[in-house]
Amino acid sequence: MAEKKFNKDMVIGDILKANPAAIKVIEKYFGQGCFTCPGMKMESISFGAMMHNMDPEAIVKELNELP
Repeated sequence: MAEKKFNKDMVIGDILKANPAAIKVIEKYFGQGCFTCPGMKMESISFGAMMHNMDPEAIVKELNELP
């Protein structure tokens, strides 16, 4: 089994730096407002998922399917 690139404890901004294609996944789950929110530099996928009532594992799964 391949090692996962992303996990739910990673900071959203760090994910976007690591893989710019992640912008589509982040926008899908959190909306465009995420990109202007100062929290994206310190908030994790888990925190964002909690704030938006989403499943963090579903988001991470989709992020890890990116090329």
